[in-house]
Amino acid sequence: MDIFILFIVAVCIVALIVFFYFVPFLLWLSATVSGVHISLLQLFLMRIRKVPPQTIVRAMIEAHKAGLQSITRDELEAHYLAGGDVERVVHALVSAAKANIDLGFQMATAIDLAGRDVFEAVQMSVNPKVIDTPPVVAVAKDGIQLIAKARVTVRANIRQLVGGAGEDTVLARVGEGIVSSIGSSESHKSVLENPDSISKLVLKKGLDSGTAFEILSIDIADIDIGKNIGAGLQIDQAQADKNIAQAKAEERRAMAIALEQEMKAKAQEARAKVIEAEAEVPRAMAEAFRTGNLGVMDYYKMKNIEADTSMRETIARPTSGSGASK
Repeated sequence: MDIFILFIVAVCIVALIVFFYFVPFLLWLSATVSGVHISLLQLFLMRIRKVPPQTIVRAMIEAHKAGLQSITRDELEAHYLAGGDVERVVHALVSAAKANIDLGFQMATAIDLAGRDVFEAVQMSVNPKVIDTPPVVAVAKDGIQLIAKARVTVRANIRQLVGGAGEDTVLARVGEGIVSSIGSSESHKSVLENPDSISKLVLKKGLDSGTAFEILSIDIADIDIGKNIGAGLQIDQAQADKNIAQAKAEERRAMAIALEQEMKAKAQEARAKVIEAEAEVPRAMAEAFRTGNLGVMDYYKMKNIEADTSMRETIARPTSGSGASK
């Protein structure tokens, strides 16, 4: 008998636990006390739809206390089932209302479903965010390299959070503007003297167009002098010209050597022909003797003429001794 009573008590306890799980009476009581009208049936149906009643009821209580009467339970449930963060959306709506920012429930849920933190966006609208750019390297017209760092103060643009570009786009555009501004400067000295000219020029370009932010200011935090790019380019150009000139000179030298070798080859060929022709003279004279076309007296006359010619050439040629005696 005692076991049966214990079994009945245990069944009753389990039944009460299941009942209060599917019918959160205390949660309904808390909502009613807070001025939020919701029935126990709706809380039961939330369990059936696998929507946490605590999340929906807390969001409704927060919205009601903040004076946001337009937010309904069905809208909160639909946003939760769509994969949104109900609590962050309600926090954002309350913060926007306190800061007099025009933000509706549809816009807030769209921003949340787009993957952006709508509550952080509202906070950034009230308290602007400072973004530090990475070092931007640019070269002025005088060839001096400058390395600049900037601080960009931005404020979230609620209307463009859906589909607007993020921080990376803003940083890329600011970096491009800094490079363009420094590149258009006649001298790096003018940039160092007036760094605010970069900020003014960059701000005029409307770099926040199509982004989820509004650029409030661009401040140049630091400018360092880098390499002398112009001098380096001139040195490289001079070295290239030198190499080209050396290559052309080497080409001319090779052509001259080839021409000299060709002339030597032709001279050797000519000397070979002369030697060959001289070798034919004795044969021709022997043949003339055999045929009778050349006599002994003719031969001696020719020898006398050669000896006389050689003597005349010797007498006509100046010697070093005679030049010294004079």
